Amino acid sequence: MLKLFLPNEHVKNVFEIKPEALKAKGVKGIITDLDNTLVAWNVKDATPEIIQWFKSMEKNDIKVTIISNNNEERVKLFSEPLETPFVFAARKPLGRAFRKAVKQMKLKKEEVVVIGDQLLTDVLGGNRSGLHTILVVPIVQTDGKITRINRQIERRILNWMRKKGMISWEE
Repeated sequence: MLKLFLPNEHVKNVFEIKPEALKAKGVKGIITDLDNTLVAWNVKDATPEIIQWFKSMEKNDIKVTIISNNNEERVKLFSEPLETPFVFAARKPLGRAFRKAVKQMKLKKEEVVVIGDQLLTDVLGGNRSGLHTILVVPIVQTDGKITRINRQIERRILNWMRKKGMISWEE
């Protein structure tokens, strides 16, 4: 059961995820979380670095879809300037938004990775949907109320996994 919370990979940030490495693994699509994965949860717009990251994925024919539990206004405001498809109010970790994103990209599950900063939403949802998951370190250490509760649970899960030798990275 707890293995569903175990990401396939762990990186410090999305900038460590290179399109060439993804293509070498047969990846053609990315489902990414928004808040604390791409930008801090209280930042409205994409940073120049994030814009460049999206452009590098596009240049390498890797499709990107943003799925977020946040409201339509928040996700649309961020995604539209990037001309990136999105799913808002995704209800992660439920699988509907993940399946919808894969279908919209017209890809197979084996060709898609999920990137996110939370075990309880992004990793669990991606793993339950049969997708390759990449956990990133949250951009900022502050969170909304619900996410703060999730982070406490995540710390317990990560500590248990560390003790069992399932993970080796440090936060």
